[in-house]
Amino acid sequence: MSDAIPSATLKAVTLTHVRYRRGDQIGHLLAWISLVPVFISLGGFVSHFIFRRELQGIFLAIGLLISQVFNEVIKKSVQQARPETCALLEMCDSHGWPSSHSQYMFFFAVYITLLTRYRIGVLLRKQMWTVGILIWPLALLTMYSRVYLGYHTVAQVFAGAALGAVLGGVWFWVVNNLLWYRFSAIEESAFGRFFYVKDTSHIPNVLKFEYENARAARNHVSYKRSD
Repeated sequence: MSDAIPSATLKAVTLTHVRYRRGDQIGHLLAWISLVPVFISLGGFVSHFIFRRELQGIFLAIGLLISQVFNEVIKKSVQQARPETCALLEMCDSHGWPSSHSQYMFFFAVYITLLTRYRIGVLLRKQMWTVGILIWPLALLTMYSRVYLGYHTVAQVFAGAALGAVLGGVWFWVVNNLLWYRFSAIEESAFGRFFYVKDTSHIPNVLKFEYENARAARNHVSYKRSD
């Protein structure tokens, strides 16, 4: 084909488009860490809805979605540029304040911390250290990765983290003080019955409850497989 391809302005889908300096092993690791919000959204919440369908998890996902919409509105309103490295990263056509990755992770971390402390059963409340050694380090590393890789300034990631933490706390209060009283109605609704959505945050030890009921159902004739 001898015809020249017409020149056009191309734009990448940046959902998983993360760049790092060739040979930089730390950058390579941080590039993967910066994708944690994608893994949580596409892996965590999708699998959660397929296998668990807990209302707390569903409303956490809704809150994160609202938070990200809010982030985009702020970015388009403030229109603060990314750092000069955006030219190498092909990201200069998007705005940097506040960092959506930092906002996402700190929203998630604050909500999970409060949920573990106040709403999830006694088993996990005694294991708050798991949140401290898993969720918060990931949140901090995600924030750091966005600066290290050149996608944001320090101010932009701190703004995103602060906004995410505030929104996460507010959304937890809304869900567990205003919406929680409607959970039983959602469970009994046509939607709830069709999709088998449920709330188990009132059960002191969910693992023990499910274990004992699974064992009891094994010998119950109405729960036995027809095959």
